[in-house]
Amino acid sequence: MSKVKVGINGYGTIGKRVADAVKAQNDMEVVGVTKTRPTFEAQTAIDKGFSLYVPEDSLKAFRDAKMPVKGTIKDLYKAAEIMVDCTPGDVGEKYKAEYEAAGIKAIFQGGEDHSLTGISFNSTANYSESWGAQFSRVVSCNTTGLLRTLNPIDKKIKIKNAYVTLVRRGVDPGDSKGGPINGLEPTVKLPTHHGPDVKSIMPWLNINTMAIKASTTLMHLHTVVVELEKETGTDEILNIMRTSPRVKLIKSSSGIKGTAEIMELGREMGRNRSDMYEIVVWEDGVKVVGKMLYYYQAVHQESDVVPENIDCIRSMCKMEEDASVSISKTNKSLGIRQ
Repeated sequence: MSKVKVGINGYGTIGKRVADAVKAQNDMEVVGVTKTRPTFEAQTAIDKGFSLYVPEDSLKAFRDAKMPVKGTIKDLYKAAEIMVDCTPGDVGEKYKAEYEAAGIKAIFQGGEDHSLTGISFNSTANYSESWGAQFSRVVSCNTTGLLRTLNPIDKKIKIKNAYVTLVRRGVDPGDSKGGPINGLEPTVKLPTHHGPDVKSIMPWLNINTMAIKASTTLMHLHTVVVELEKETGTDEILNIMRTSPRVKLIKSSSGIKGTAEIMELGREMGRNRSDMYEIVVWEDGVKVVGKMLYYYQAVHQESDVVPENIDCIRSMCKMEEDASVSISKTNKSLGIRQ
């Protein structure tokens, strides 16, 4: 069976993880990655055996740095069947025009607006909507986290209202350019974009979101309050979560008190970069009172969207029609156990 040829535009926080994940699949391959500057990440890509493509005006800088380059970014378009665009947000329009001109498919990330593609993707909620599409968008890390838990609950027990407060990391661990150093910073423009982003996939859901940026780099933390259409019990909600793909239940009583211990758990599980692809829910923090559900969940912003990108490739390239089969393949390749 021939493998789908995947290019990665932007070998940064998400791009390098998607590249490794594509490399782990038996039905797709990385034909090249891009960098704009000859940084240590560019050298890491070369060391891993990835072909490096750069903007034409960056060729001299890479040659001066003695980094071998396969060609320009537009040369990569000729080698790839689908591009996974992991460039910084708000440049999607430029690259979309280039992908259209090259006649190739492309996946964008949550930093771009839903309007760029008209289709937003989540593996379990709407896998089939991206089937054969030229362009799709994997929603942001926080939106992915909310969909992973809210969607299966809504399928089993309809949600009337959802109220979410997101405690967001200030910056990623490798970023020294911004974020609060010693404080908490509320997002005063309300509601935050996370609710509308969830509605790009679940348009019927009544969801309201607020956010606080905190002086941490490890993970995001969500406090979720859900008003259900009917009364249920805590055990039923826990059973839904246990059987939901890419949701991991942990217990505070086991010593996992916060996000620091979750990242340590990832290391102990032998995960590459200690990545936690799953949305982590504190089992002993889930509580149902009548029609009201309360829970906490943690989102590893560097990695939870990675398996979604792999499934989105399969949907867009018509590689696997059954979402559950694609999810199972991706989970097995990345060591995600249900």
